[in-house]
Amino acid sequence: MNMPNMNPLLRLHAIGQRIWLDNLSRTLLQEGALLKLINEDRIAGVTSNPSIFYKAISESPYYREELQSLKADKTLTSEQRYETLAVADIRSTCDLLLALYKSTDGDDGYVSLEVSPALAPDAQATVAAGLRLKAAVGRDNLLIKVPATAAGLTAIEELVAKGCSVNVTLMFSLRHVREVAGAYLRGIQRLDANGGDLRKVRSVASLFLSRVDTLIDKRLEIIGGEALALRGRTAVALARIAYQDALGYFSTTVFSELAKRGARPQTMLWASTGTKNPAFSDVLYIESLIGPNTINTVPDGTLAAFRDHGKAEQTLTRDLDAARAQFAALQQLGIDLDAAGDELQSEGLKLFEDSFRQLLALTAA
Repeated sequence: MNMPNMNPLLRLHAIGQRIWLDNLSRTLLQEGALLKLINEDRIAGVTSNPSIFYKAISESPYYREELQSLKADKTLTSEQRYETLAVADIRSTCDLLLALYKSTDGDDGYVSLEVSPALAPDAQATVAAGLRLKAAVGRDNLLIKVPATAAGLTAIEELVAKGCSVNVTLMFSLRHVREVAGAYLRGIQRLDANGGDLRKVRSVASLFLSRVDTLIDKRLEIIGGEALALRGRTAVALARIAYQDALGYFSTTVFSELAKRGARPQTMLWASTGTKNPAFSDVLYIESLIGPNTINTVPDGTLAAFRDHGKAEQTLTRDLDAARAQFAALQQLGIDLDAAGDELQSEGLKLFEDSFRQLLALTAA
């Protein structure tokens, strides 16, 4: 496992962490690049969002003919045209990963499709959209992506209670982690009470990292002095503490009883793992957060960087005292990490809404 020439992505897999690709397009599908990543790097899942689909549809030649045909049908809305294209890609990707899904008894091999970010304030509309998209894709290894907003928490519980697997997105704080775990647990309890099959539900909780460091580091630079030594450490500290918290949430007697009936613990997923600050390592958010029963979803560039020069060893449970000291130091400086997380969530949602509007403009007749 520690041979020097071994692909570090394979060593990650042996440790128990799964790597998902934070990208999807018909170019990746039709030219065989995604299949190669699955076969050679053991990519175990794929995520998508409005920004990814905007880039795919605007740049890949493989959409042009179908998009022209969809635009010719004036009975369709821009969103219906987009969903037609996206659902086809998601379904094809689910099929590529189906063998992995089956061989791991539903632990790996998932593809994420996001509900419209415009629905974020409306729990019931989010639930309806999630169930509709699930039916449209028609694959068991689909995760419906829902933001961890106040309304999103209600939607997550409801979707899980209805047997729908969920990827919770736009999490930026320990409070978000706690609230999302609670929503998932309530949903599983309801599904169990209604006689549902707990084994068929999978959930991941996506904690965004690089944006946390970007925001907190700006505040530390304003403070200056000794505070500058704290830069670049907050996101890793957040993830390490969140992992410990998640282990606690899903080791209770209540969840243990549900696990006996097939319930899976919600898995922590590290998102926004492309390093934004050039002063930091380009694989910072992979190398620092390697541990079992976790997922890291990475963009193409970060994936290539880690394959080239990444070091794969278990690091997620290291330096927990230092992580807690980082939080304490930030608190002493008057930096409220929960408030910062809410600010980042609002900004992230706005970015997704902007991308979604651009996407619909792309598919407008």
